[in-house]
Amino acid sequence: MFLFAEGGHHTPLIVDFINTTFGEPVHKFQVTYTEPLWNKYVFSKFGTSASKAFGPYTVENAIPWYTIMFVIACLLTVAIIWIMKGKLSQDDPKPGQLTLEAGVLAVRDLISRIVGDHGARHFPVVATFGTLILVSNLMGQFPMFMSPTASVNVTIALGISSFVYYNYVGIAENGLFGHIKHFAGPKLPMLMLPITGLIFFIELISNSIRPFTLGVRLFANMYSDEQVFVQITNLAPPYTHFIVPLALTGLGVFVAFVQAFVFTLLSLIYIGEVSHAPHDDHDHADEHHGDATVAHA
Repeated sequence: MFLFAEGGHHTPLIVDFINTTFGEPVHKFQVTYTEPLWNKYVFSKFGTSASKAFGPYTVENAIPWYTIMFVIACLLTVAIIWIMKGKLSQDDPKPGQLTLEAGVLAVRDLISRIVGDHGARHFPVVATFGTLILVSNLMGQFPMFMSPTASVNVTIALGISSFVYYNYVGIAENGLFGHIKHFAGPKLPMLMLPITGLIFFIELISNSIRPFTLGVRLFANMYSDEQVFVQITNLAPPYTHFIVPLALTGLGVFVAFVQAFVFTLLSLIYIGEVSHAPHDDHDHADEHHGDATVAHA
């Protein structure tokens, strides 16, 4: 949360420090290379410029706050898991190990229920989404930090990552033609070809906007949570700076867990749509073969 932030916004000291240390060379690179490229190939077609779309290029914002916060979230995620894991023991597991094991079992059970037993190979990606987004969401509950998921740039990037992964799974398992074919839904008679075409068009549009729906859903909830906290705690300062934040922190933690779960759940549902047990066809063939053997006998 933006704790004790008069006016509802502040820049964490670590962001100022990193931009003070590394901002100048990054700013020179942006002005020399990236800004002209954006202007030439993108914004010139719309009659605007990169500085108008992204804001002025300065040393102070050369490295955006959400980039710094997301890198910190990645490092914190690795550190927290490593600390909780500790020294693994089968006979005398520590509380951190038990917590991680409970989380692993919960994610594996979720994958098994939605994707199937064959979906265990997706555990590393799904668990990474869940833990990284959870840590990112919870960072806003601590002073000197901000939730990177309160920036639409981060959440859209996460949505695109999920989109790329589940489409990769679909193409890898079904082939490019088979993956595209599943957008048309179940096989229908030729007389219903217009219905098949309509289903294909709707599914294609639906899948195309999934990165944005995933990203905007996460961003909207985290950003609104931040804004609710700021507005309420600044209603009657300084009184609302000491008691109200304690109550709102509980709500913020709840929202952080729910949004991490929703993003992970939706990603799993998308994977389940394109992933199928590898031996389904063989099993059906074996059943037909067994039936033929019984009939022959």
